[in-house]
Amino acid sequence: MARFTPEELEAARDRVVPDVVAEGLRVLFCGINPGLMTAATGHHFARPGNRFWPALHRSGFTPRLLKPSEQQELLSYGLGITNVVARASARADELSAEEYREGGRLLTAKVERLRPRWLAVVGVTAYRAAFDDRTARVGPQARTIGDTRVWVLPNPSGLNAHWTLATMAEEFGRLREAAEG
Repeated sequence: MARFTPEELEAARDRVVPDVVAEGLRVLFCGINPGLMTAATGHHFARPGNRFWPALHRSGFTPRLLKPSEQQELLSYGLGITNVVARASARADELSAEEYREGGRLLTAKVERLRPRWLAVVGVTAYRAAFDDRTARVGPQARTIGDTRVWVLPNPSGLNAHWTLATMAEEFGRLREAAEG
C-alpha cells in the first residue's frame, strides 16, 4: 500500500473516484462516500483496516481476497461498487443531510439505468439518510428501485465496532445467497 503524506491525503478531497459498474450486475455495492485513502489511490475501500474486501471474500462473493487495486475484477463476478455521495472526506460525519438526500436521488437514477438485481448499501445510517427511512435495519428492505431489490449491510469501516469481521461476513453471505436465488 502506498504511503501518503497528510498533505497528499488532504489534496485527495478534490478527486472523483470512478465507479466500478456495468449493466445488469448481480449486486451493486454502495459505499457511503470515498475516504481520503480511497480518493488518493482511486480504489474503493482502500483504507487499511476497512473490512469490505475480507467480508466480500469470506462470504463467498469472491474466490480469493482481492486487493483494492484489483477492484475491476469484481465485474467478472457480476459485482460493482459505487457510493451514495461522491465527495471524499476523512469521515462520513462530515457529510451534510442534503448531500445524503441528493446522493440518494442520484443513486436511484444510477440503479434505474444499470438495473442490478440487488443494491447493497454498506451502512444503515447512510441508507436511512439517503432514502429518508429512519426505521431501516441491516438486511433486506421492502423498498425496490424498479426491479432492483435493496439490502442494507453493516458499514465495513474499522470504526464500526458493533460488527466483527465474522458477523459482517455472515450478513454479506445472506445477501450472496439471496443474489444467487
